[in-house]
Amino acid sequence: MEVKKRVALVTGAARGIGAGIAQRLAADGLTVAIADLDPKAAEATAASLPGSGHRGYAVDVRDEALVKALFDTVEADFGPLAVLVANAGVLLLREGGVRPLIVDTTLDEWEQSHAVNTRGTFLCTREMLRRRTAQPVADARVVTLSSVAAQLGGYRSSSAYISSKSAVLGFTKAAAREAASLGLTVNCVAPGLIDAPMLRLSLPPEKDVDVKGSIPLNRIGTPEDVAQAVSFLVSPASSYLTGIVIDVNGGYRMQ
Repeated sequence: MEVKKRVALVTGAARGIGAGIAQRLAADGLTVAIADLDPKAAEATAASLPGSGHRGYAVDVRDEALVKALFDTVEADFGPLAVLVANAGVLLLREGGVRPLIVDTTLDEWEQSHAVNTRGTFLCTREMLRRRTAQPVADARVVTLSSVAAQLGGYRSSSAYISSKSAVLGFTKAAAREAASLGLTVNCVAPGLIDAPMLRLSLPPEKDVDVKGSIPLNRIGTPEDVAQAVSFLVSPASSYLTGIVIDVNGGYRMQ
C-alpha cells in the first residue's frame, strides 16, 4: 500500500526564502503547496521543485476569506495539511532602500506591514489550528518567520517591520501553548542577513563586504540556511520542541 506523503503549505514561496524552504521540503519528500500573491510565479516555482505533485496557488494573506479559501482548495486537492510555513512577509522601504524613521512613517506603511507580517501569520495559523482541531494529523507542524530585526531593533529595517516581526515572536508562543494538546508544535525561525530579495532592497551585492565583518561566520546567509532549520522543525525529530525560536544569522545576534 502506498504511503501518503505529508503535505506542506508555504506562503510567500514563489521566490527568495520561501522558495528555498519549498525546495528543501520537496527534497525531503513532502508534497508542497506554494501560495503567493503572484499565482503564475507560484506555479512556476512549484513546477521547479524535485518530485511531483506540487502546486501553486494565489493568496493574499491579509484577507481572511482568501486565506480560508486557500486552505479549502489545498485540502480538497491534497487532503489534510500536515505542515504550515507562514513565510509571507513585506518590508516597506523608501527609494534607494532607505528605511523611514518613525517620525516619517505613514500610517499606511505601518498598517500594510502589520497586515502582511502579523495579520497574515495569525490568519494562516488560526486556519491551520481550526482544521487540525477538527481533524487531527500526526506530526502536524506550524513554523512562523520572524527576523533578527525584531530581536535587535533592526539596522536596515523599518520600525513597522520590526514591530510586526516582534509580534510574531509572541504570537508563536501563544499558538504553541494552545496547540500543544493537539500534538501540533508551533515554532519560529528568525533569519538574519539572508541573500534574498528583501535584503537586496537595502543592500546591493557590492556592499556585502561592508556587513560581513559584523557576522561572526563572516558571510551573508542563504535561503538554504533558513530552509534547513525549517526542515528540522517540521520533521518528526523535532517532536519535543514547541514555542522556540531558531536564530539563523551566523552569530549576528551575539553582538
